[in-house]
This record gives sequence, structure tokens and C-alpha cells, in this order.
Amino acid sequence: MIDIPGKYGSLRSEKKARNRLASSRVLLIGLGALGTVAADQMVRAGVGFLRIIDRDFVELSNLQRQSLFDEEDIQKNLPKAIAAEGKLRTRQFLGSN
Repeated sequence: MIDIPGKYGSLRSEKKARNRLASSRVLLIGLGALGTVAADQMVRAGVGFLRIIDRDFVELSNLQRQSLFDEEDIQKNLPKAIAAEGKLRTRQFLGSN
């Protein structure tokens, strides 16, 4: 592989960083306002394995600050972790990460 310098480092170091992210494992406890954003960003960044723990259910009062959830999650009476899993898997397979 040719080492080509880029704005923030070489292509080799960027590939190494992507591989390191892809092999990483993260435990995220809580899907409040910060947790939903963190989960979304970790999936988009390419974290290889994300385990989410939150025992609460999605409620209407959550929607204004918890970006992963919508009214459909409330209608289905989904726990936050299950609702987030569905949304994050969809984003991952659509190539948003």
C-alpha cells in the first residue's frame, strides 16, 4: 500500500483507524438526550459492536430531545433500547455510518 499524506494524516493511518473502530466494542448505558446522539454517532463512525442498556419506554415527552425516537415507537409501546436498535440498524445498512 502506498502511504499518501492527507489533510489529517496518511491513508494508511486512516484505514488503520477505521479498522480499529470496526473492531471496537462499546457499552452505552442510557438513551436520554445525550445517549441517543452518542449511539447515532458511534454507529455512523463505524463502531463494530454497540450494546445499549436502557429499561425505559419511549414516551411523548422524550421526543423533543431524544432524536432516535418518533411517534411510531410510542404507538408500538417499545422500550428505548429496542426502538433504538431498529433505527440504528436501518441507518447502518443504508450506509449512513
